[in-house]
Amino acid sequence: MVDLRSIFKAYDVRGVIPDTLNADIARAIGAAFARVVGGPAVVVAHDMRPSSPDLATAFADGVTSQGVDVVFTGLGSTDLLYYGSGHLDLPGAMFTASHNPAEYNGIKMCRAGAAPISGETGLDEIRRLAESGVPEHDGPKGAVTERDLLPGYAAYLRELVDLSDIRPLKVVVDAGNGMGGYTVPAVLEQGLPLEVVPLYFELDGTFPNHPANPLDPANLVDLQARVRETGADIGLAFDGDADRCFVVDERGEPVPPSAVTALVAAQELEREPGATIIHNLITSTAVPEIVRERGGVPVRTRVGHSFIKATMAETGAIFGGEHSAHYYFRDFWRADTGMLAAMHVLRVLGSDDRPLSRITEEYSRYAASGEVNSTVTDAPSRMAAVRAAFDGRDGVTVDELDGLTVHLPDGSWFNLRASNTEPLLRLNVEAPDEGTVAKLRDEVLSIVRA
Repeated sequence: MVDLRSIFKAYDVRGVIPDTLNADIARAIGAAFARVVGGPAVVVAHDMRPSSPDLATAFADGVTSQGVDVVFTGLGSTDLLYYGSGHLDLPGAMFTASHNPAEYNGIKMCRAGAAPISGETGLDEIRRLAESGVPEHDGPKGAVTERDLLPGYAAYLRELVDLSDIRPLKVVVDAGNGMGGYTVPAVLEQGLPLEVVPLYFELDGTFPNHPANPLDPANLVDLQARVRETGADIGLAFDGDADRCFVVDERGEPVPPSAVTALVAAQELEREPGATIIHNLITSTAVPEIVRERGGVPVRTRVGHSFIKATMAETGAIFGGEHSAHYYFRDFWRADTGMLAAMHVLRVLGSDDRPLSRITEEYSRYAASGEVNSTVTDAPSRMAAVRAAFDGRDGVTVDELDGLTVHLPDGSWFNLRASNTEPLLRLNVEAPDEGTVAKLRDEVLSIVRA
């Protein structure tokens, strides 16, 4: 009996190599996954981290030990894995630690059709079975078949968003030595009016240039500089497993993910008027405002892909966006794909003579802090202290759909929530102006960090 609670998070597995995640553990999780999820086969992919191939191979061995076949695609982005799961209608497992440092790795798992798995929908059961030991399978082992899914993935995305007739664009792409360096050439560099300027396309899971976490502004500096140096129309930054995409405009200025959400939502609502759009509770107030103005139905949900996907399935939503730059599409099995979001932005930009900064002005209405992280040893007590400081004030409303969200009567609001993977509290603040953002941010942080 082993204890795997430290590496099983709300909707994935994340651990340090080899201390909390290694080949033996991956093999046990693979066997448990095959037992719990079932199906004739499992699609397995991995990123470029040095530990990923061995972990993926061990996981596949665990799956086949239960008589279940494996479709092994080798290198891939997380959204390529989702494509494989959706296209083949098979469960899937992706070995990646996304934006985490090099010493980490993890597993993102899904049911057939890229359907999400969370603690409540099978992940806890997989953990318990892997901890206690999976019974031996009476029968032959499954077979492993290697399959290259990259061409099909690229072709499918290009069917969803046609970029063949846009005006010529110069696009700087920072792959951060992650999987964008593998998928971007296949999707954006063949037969399209795009001049792609590559930055850190070499696959290297030690991240020699900067961490593959574009949510941190420090990791956008190289992209911003290259956009300005080359006179590019747009810059794109992908995280380590390339399921998230961040955008900078022609000035090298970041475009907030909420503005990207609103822009893509507007495009999808042109295609399907009256559709439902999902947004999580830390996206800008501008997102539901713009969705309503364009005739759509906004639905607010918790942070996290399993919650977004479940709500999309319940509501039939056409699109969903998160402030962390995860973007979900009904036509991509409700899964998140940074590449498809980037293609939507390129489509809008390439169909308009205005620069991106002008186009996105209408989608950015409020000032925001960005995500501010605080390392804490007792997150619940810090959250309770913040609630006590604001609860009961005139005109203040509080909800706990996900963490603590506080709305103030001047139109400002903040959300404070615990990270699922690190000992952090994450704070997001929005207000009508920068001064109010700074004042509210500092007040909350003074309590959190006391």
